[in-house]
Amino acid sequence: MRAPTTDSLGTHSAPPSLQEESDQDQARRPVSVDWRLDGAPDFPLIGCPVVTDSLLISLNTTFGYDRFRPLQREIIEAHLGGRDVFALLPTGGGKSLCFQLPALIRPGLTVVVSPLIALMKDQVDQLQASGVAATFLNSSLTSAEARTRMAGLHRGEWRIVYVAPERLMLDNWQENLRSWNVAAFAIDEAHCVSEWGHDFRPEYRQLSKLRDLLPDVPFMALTATATERVRVDIIEHLRLRDPAVFVASFNRPNLTYRVLPKDQPLRQLLEFLRTRSDESGIVYCASRAATETVAEGLAGRGYLARPYHAGLEPEERARNQELFLRDEVRIICATIAFGMGINKPNVRWVVHYDLPKNIEGYYQETGRAGRDGLPGDCLLLFSPGDIAKQTHFLDEITDPHEQQVARSQLRQIVHYAESAGCRRQELLAYFGEDFPTNSCGACDNCLEPRETYDGTVVAQKLLSCVYRIRQASGFGVGLNHLAEVLTGADTDKIRRWQHEQLSTFGIGRDLPRQAWTAIGRELLRLGFLTLSEGEFPVIQLTHEGMEALRSRSPITLTKPMELPKARRAMRREGEIACDEILFERLRTLRKRLADERKVPAYVVFGDTTLRQMARAYPTSLAAMQGITGMGEKKRAEFGALFAAAIAEHVAAQGRQAFND
Repeated sequence: MRAPTTDSLGTHSAPPSLQEESDQDQARRPVSVDWRLDGAPDFPLIGCPVVTDSLLISLNTTFGYDRFRPLQREIIEAHLGGRDVFALLPTGGGKSLCFQLPALIRPGLTVVVSPLIALMKDQVDQLQASGVAATFLNSSLTSAEARTRMAGLHRGEWRIVYVAPERLMLDNWQENLRSWNVAAFAIDEAHCVSEWGHDFRPEYRQLSKLRDLLPDVPFMALTATATERVRVDIIEHLRLRDPAVFVASFNRPNLTYRVLPKDQPLRQLLEFLRTRSDESGIVYCASRAATETVAEGLAGRGYLARPYHAGLEPEERARNQELFLRDEVRIICATIAFGMGINKPNVRWVVHYDLPKNIEGYYQETGRAGRDGLPGDCLLLFSPGDIAKQTHFLDEITDPHEQQVARSQLRQIVHYAESAGCRRQELLAYFGEDFPTNSCGACDNCLEPRETYDGTVVAQKLLSCVYRIRQASGFGVGLNHLAEVLTGADTDKIRRWQHEQLSTFGIGRDLPRQAWTAIGRELLRLGFLTLSEGEFPVIQLTHEGMEALRSRSPITLTKPMELPKARRAMRREGEIACDEILFERLRTLRKRLADERKVPAYVVFGDTTLRQMARAYPTSLAAMQGITGMGEKKRAEFGALFAAAIAEHVAAQGRQAFND
């Protein structure tokens, strides 16, 4: 861990008393702890020594972990100290624990604001399985259930309650909140506060009113995806006071990233699944119709797959989600409506069947894989035709500012898809983080670098076309029109603006239009071209582009992506070598116990816990001490059953030795 430095919000981690500012300035500026850690899941090792730290004792006895993940302890201590906190931790980085553990230690009620019903139930199920007095209030409850839970809140029976933001703002809730001895507010998915976030929700803006209602109660805002602009927006609109700001690394080292040119996508998906038939995964599609078509195509070939989108009847949508959570269904084919409220740790892969709308959404959606720290694979199928589809959707946005933001976000995700650079480096750079090496060893571009070629001639043609259009017409045009001029197309715009008379008209007939738009996008990435500001951005030459045009200096371009012939194996961070036969046996036992309790399998134990048991062969309750995820309540409830299954396996099959 390196020492705190000046952070991305322009603040310092030094205590306010050491800063030469007025008291008013100090109150306004957040104290930031921007510790860019390596982001590796900090899962405990079997047999870690017992530490007598009170936080660690609570962590171990309740949740079964022997040490904190990056920044968790610092966040918890700041929150227990009464500070407002802003915490940005990657998906799977342990955000929930940051408010769940303090709720067990401090007296009073912690109110957790959560956007989705499924997320509330999921987290409450897991907390109750660990012996935590937690509940939720939402529209899924009957009036009798809601009254019972409200009565329990008035009696002080619960330590944590999950609620939707709009419910908190109801008039009759103000008196409830005043009488419930509220000790803390936790705002989950806090990026919903910001219009610059990828999932803006106006009702989240109203949460700042809680400041006036309970001015002394500390706030904690948590998110997994937020650029610097979104972070500032969250702090401002939630009225966080002198917040401690924690920004962990966005790197998910256990995830691998690959982009393939889309070509018969269902066939490509089936090829991807050929060695993953027993793994859980998500296929993200751009439209509701596509989710159903893909789900039917997979089901027709023997895969347990269901669709999920907002157009389904609520009962069917909820049933499909529940089947997926319980491992009855292995694959969900979904629109982006799916995933935000899903806390399923054993999703092993995510496929984007269509181009995502923006990088933040893509990062969060890929982040559904490998939440347990075990390996996860992320595949994006990309076609230039997807750009046209997304652009068509953007044309339907009526607000000019919103449309401009959406177009900018689309250009960024296209840049990511077409880039020849390290995928991980590209993702982290978007969030303002530097990746320390030039090769992550776990993406397609690092393992199979694309070939380059002398692109001087084609670059000169395109740069010259930009110059000639501006010179002749006095205005710029978009990339599609440039490609039409270069390929000699006969369009209304070309005739109207007399661009068929340009010297560059038709000089690029040897390449298809899509090739020219791809070359144009690469010249944009390389800095030879830029896009103008405004509602209708056009292509412009930069100073570098004009110099290249004048000097005819060599320009190296990257060949387009090709379908792979033979793939190199990717490095898979987070793998736990274990007895695979025993692991499958323990999975079967876990599912039976979960079905009896009508909860998802991971509420009993996650895959990490099962793999550690299938490696260490604990045949008694005492031997299970130190297994990740084995808290006291779970060990008392399930330990003997799993120990007996392991002992029976050892008697019949013996033990394997592991050298890594």
